[in-house]
Amino acid sequence: MTTQKALRVIEICAGAGGQALGLEQAGFEHELAIELDENAVNTLRRNRPGWKVAQGDVADPSVWNPKDYAPRDGWRLDLLAGGVPCPPFTIAGKQLGATDERDLFAWAVELVKVVQPRALLLENVRGLSMPRFAGYRQHVLDRLREFGYAAEWQLLQASDYGVPQLRPRFVLVAMEPDDFAHFHWPKPVGPAPTVGEILLPLMSVNGWKGAEEWAEKADDIAPTIVGGSKKHGGADLGPTRAKRVWAELGVDALGIANHAPGPDDEFVIGPKLTCEMVARIQGWDDHEFKWEFTGKKTSNYRQIGNAFPPPVAKALGIAIAAALNRTAERRELDPEPEHDPIYRALRAKGDFMTAAQIARAARISLEPNELERRISLLGRDFHIEVRNGKAPTAYKLGEFKAFLGQEEHTRHEQFRQLRTKIS
Repeated sequence: MTTQKALRVIEICAGAGGQALGLEQAGFEHELAIELDENAVNTLRRNRPGWKVAQGDVADPSVWNPKDYAPRDGWRLDLLAGGVPCPPFTIAGKQLGATDERDLFAWAVELVKVVQPRALLLENVRGLSMPRFAGYRQHVLDRLREFGYAAEWQLLQASDYGVPQLRPRFVLVAMEPDDFAHFHWPKPVGPAPTVGEILLPLMSVNGWKGAEEWAEKADDIAPTIVGGSKKHGGADLGPTRAKRVWAELGVDALGIANHAPGPDDEFVIGPKLTCEMVARIQGWDDHEFKWEFTGKKTSNYRQIGNAFPPPVAKALGIAIAAALNRTAERRELDPEPEHDPIYRALRAKGDFMTAAQIARAARISLEPNELERRISLLGRDFHIEVRNGKAPTAYKLGEFKAFLGQEEHTRHEQFRQLRTKIS
């Protein structure tokens, strides 16, 4: 057992169990897991029949009631965790953020006020770390501070934790300050194995004569596995740029194979990967992170490709447990991490501010065009009022556009219309 005691976790948007398995290996026990996709739910139940798994829209009160897990009779949830949908923030997408019907990040943060977990762990794609979402990130940090939590964002590379893949994940961790002072981001464990090293046993399982030569060519880590969504076609290993990288590794990225190569098989580019091979690249294995996936091939691939690598989840889980158990050294906290000083200035004022007033309040110097650009970015996630006239142009920060649990939010109708395509 890694931790001093079993810690209880609720996982939202649990997927097929990558984060769940890693947290379990770090000493956490699942109080509840919630997931929308039926095949992923079946995978969770197949591997952990003793877990309580709820299927459906995680924001639907009929699926689960967060108030049921608020502190009571001396009991308190240790960790609220999840990998909420990535499309609202992905660089390859439209980056709709708060206006995307799949966006649940801000809603998940609001759960903290209800559930009051000792710790929060949310992960997403690297796009959320970009300047486009500076205001969104600042809103999240400020809300958590209002709830009495300290929080930090960190960009983690899966390859730093033994996963043979270029898979950056943007992670948010929050705790009450006295616990968070003992939290340290997990340190890298060393170079990850190459694609050839990790996949040679699977490539040669049917006696393929070219396996050894292929493994020597596949001498680097993989590009990011892209699971995709139900809005797009079948399983393949990503966009054109990724396919070129795969080709350099000797992998045909146009589709997924049903089985490993046969003894005398020959290829122009190289073999395709099987779902089992993709899972190995995501960090699952036959030992510590053993897992079985249910459903057909395309569903299997999506479950695997959209997962949080178990070794990364384990590393984070160990770090969180060490903080909650106070077994890690104490550190000094940044009292108010700042991602968007313009957002903070406007929010603090609560009224119209000119460019000069914003610059003074934010203690920054910006050219007019740059200020307009930053305001425009804010306006994609927040309502911004602009006042023009004889006086200098002034701006006022309005409501957050994101779904926070509102009964009348447009998210509900959009979700209903697109339900069969959301994954």
